[in-house]
Amino acid sequence: MTKTKENLAQAFAGESQANRKYLAFAQQADKEGYKRAAKLFRAAAEAETIHALAHLKAMGAIADTAENLKAAVAGETFEYKTMYPPMIEAAKADGDKAAERSFTLANAAEAVHAALYQEALDTLSAEGDADFYLCTVCGHIAKDHAPDKCPICAAGAKAFKKVD
Repeated sequence: MTKTKENLAQAFAGESQANRKYLAFAQQADKEGYKRAAKLFRAAAEAETIHALAHLKAMGAIADTAENLKAAVAGETFEYKTMYPPMIEAAKADGDKAAERSFTLANAAEAVHAALYQEALDTLSAEGDADFYLCTVCGHIAKDHAPDKCPICAAGAKAFKKVD
């Protein structure tokens, strides 16, 4: 990998993390009643997304949909099979219940994501429309309808939002 490709990968990761962090900061500012600060955080988050997408494109990391689905299956599978299990064990060993819960919920959701990506890949040529519902507590994605209760975190149906 060239130094420029390494730099693009590092910049993509940094900009992506900044986006998520600034959105979390915006939520906190909203909770505290600081509308101007919240708007600024959201504007900066969008700017970071612009940067991240430009870096990803410059890396040549966006392919056709079939290849993108294969990459998504591989990424999600890596997360739930390889990345999260030792993180869960380390959190247990450290007695960090919040981290353990965070990792465990994410791990379960990543397995569902991988399966949904694989299904999309397997049916790509016959793709029609589908509705997806996101659990705003744990990140579980349900196809076609929101369940009464999240199968991962047990949140009620009100925790799900339809994704357009």
